[in-house]
Amino acid sequence: MNANPLLQDWTTPHQLPPFEQIRPEHFEPAFDALFAEHLAEIDALAARAEPADFDNTAAAFDRCGLKLERAQLLLDNLTASETSPELQEVERRMAPKLAGHRSRVYMHEGFFARLDAVHARRDSLGLSEEQGRLLDLIHRDFVRAGAKLQGDDRRRYADIVSRLAELTTAFSQNVLADESEYALQLGEADLAGLPPFLLDAARAAAEARGLPGWAITLSRSSIVPFLTFSARRELRETAWRAWTGRGEHPERDNRPLARQILALRVEQAGLLGYASFADYAIANRMAGTPAAVHALMDQVWEPAKARFEAEKAMLREEAAKLGEPADIQPWDWFYLAEKVRIARYALDDAEIKPYFGLDNMIAAMFDVAGRLFGLEFAERHDLKLYHPDVRAWDVSRGGKVIGLFLGDNYARQNKRGGAWMHVYRWQARNGGVALPIVVNNNNFAKSGRGQTLLSFDDVRTLFHEFGHGLHGLLSDVEYRLLASPNCPWDYVELPSQLMENWALVPEVLEKHARHAQTGAAIPAELVAKIKAARHFNQGFETVRYAASTLIDLALHERADAEGVDIAAFEAAERERLGIPPAAGMNHRPPHFGHIFSDDAYAAGYYVYMWAEVLEAEAFAAFEEAGDPFDPELADKLYRHIYSAGDAREQRAAFRAFRGRDPQAEAMLKNRGLL
Repeated sequence: MNANPLLQDWTTPHQLPPFEQIRPEHFEPAFDALFAEHLAEIDALAARAEPADFDNTAAAFDRCGLKLERAQLLLDNLTASETSPELQEVERRMAPKLAGHRSRVYMHEGFFARLDAVHARRDSLGLSEEQGRLLDLIHRDFVRAGAKLQGDDRRRYADIVSRLAELTTAFSQNVLADESEYALQLGEADLAGLPPFLLDAARAAAEARGLPGWAITLSRSSIVPFLTFSARRELRETAWRAWTGRGEHPERDNRPLARQILALRVEQAGLLGYASFADYAIANRMAGTPAAVHALMDQVWEPAKARFEAEKAMLREEAAKLGEPADIQPWDWFYLAEKVRIARYALDDAEIKPYFGLDNMIAAMFDVAGRLFGLEFAERHDLKLYHPDVRAWDVSRGGKVIGLFLGDNYARQNKRGGAWMHVYRWQARNGGVALPIVVNNNNFAKSGRGQTLLSFDDVRTLFHEFGHGLHGLLSDVEYRLLASPNCPWDYVELPSQLMENWALVPEVLEKHARHAQTGAAIPAELVAKIKAARHFNQGFETVRYAASTLIDLALHERADAEGVDIAAFEAAERERLGIPPAAGMNHRPPHFGHIFSDDAYAAGYYVYMWAEVLEAEAFAAFEEAGDPFDPELADKLYRHIYSAGDAREQRAAFRAFRGRDPQAEAMLKNRGLL
């Protein structure tokens, strides 16, 4: 046991995990020891003889369980980014144990009695805003975890939490298996229409899988370009069905799992007095109620469908010219939309990508962070990381290192799809300075030779995740539990979506968008075309996003504790909402990891659009100032948005930056829906 690296102090730079020493078999015994250590800390707080106060209760709780959190963050990161059958088995075994431990902590009667007493007199304690936020947060989390329940209800709540952890882990692993196993193998006769960058990536994907020729995977950076460029309609259909059919493999069908998850969530919410899981989940976010979410989505849904129909008419005209069927199917949309985009905007994705090399775009986002926030990034080549593709940078501000940033940008078979930010350590000062370790994950198709080239959508994704990364790196709070991005999920997307705007700032493009072969700067007319085409296809994109959002809400507004037939419910909702078949959805329920792989976004896929309202208003401030790097606004952005974490109420924080409450008009205008 003493040799277990998960139980030792880490002497690595930044106390980074010693990845080369850690084995899957280390986790379970380490967690057993760390559970006991953490509970002993909580027992000690509960048993203190002196009267409960903020420092010996809330602030002390914030300092507890640091080694356990360190191990859990490591497991979370590895099982998402560099997993293995052995690690997946650890994940399956540990999910209910971790959930059970959390229940034991958050149902600890002795500690909660002291916490509840302090919270009852919080208004007389002279607390700072940040201290008050911490006390309210911890108390709310205890109540929402069942601390006030008694008897059978208390035991049942803990059982539900444990079972949900098992089910959501299985759901996630099923999707990963579907994504990692699939490869559409292509021969010479199957390459019609595919541009060099896609052929290069497809050959690299085939080589990585030991296949001859070329292979299209279910990574978005592989499948979407294939659907966009392949002239082989039957192959597009094959690829589309595999992409949208994730989670329905006969041997690992996620629909029964989703039904069980939904039934348990209804019961969970009911035990806490909520009418539905949507009411329970949204009460903890900026929106507050499902009605507020519907009020936003009602402004979007019908205008989006109307715009979609106008776009479909354009695609039908193009299909007629090309001799394609007029009955446009979902696997036709990306292909025909690209033809229309070239015809109407003279904008060809194959022309754009050579200007957006990954290394150049990393330099671009670092440049933006430097100009806005005074950050400097120094690459570290001496660190032993968990995969050769991962890169690391020391991040400094004012000559002082403030954190470590990891970039994991390439798709792999043992890495889940999508793009996300995570941490290995949160920023805090309570009990000693802790510098954040932040990791950005993307799934770009790695080039087999030369620099990996990105579509402009890929560039936006890169900047989006970097916005999350900056939120974590710039966090400047006292208490770990309030550190960025620990804040409501409909606010946490503001720093990420806002950062996307700087990807189109002319000064940034002129300096960094350089042709991969010639080194020439991207022509101003090409940038103008990208901007002119921003509204194109927004009906399609908005319908796909909103459809997934509305079905997520409908699933979680149900009060049926028996669950629901997922396939039948999806079909009925598509009909009720009038979701256009040719558009489909961003995520169908069987692979909707946002809402079924854990509960972070459950009844919460709307958060991207809620944050988009904030983001559109926020960047409009820079546009009004006439300077995307206005120093005064950049300072306010740092103080009120990126560094504040959950130490300040979000509406007040946004108002302090913008000077007013946000309105939806700017978002609707940006999407071309007004």
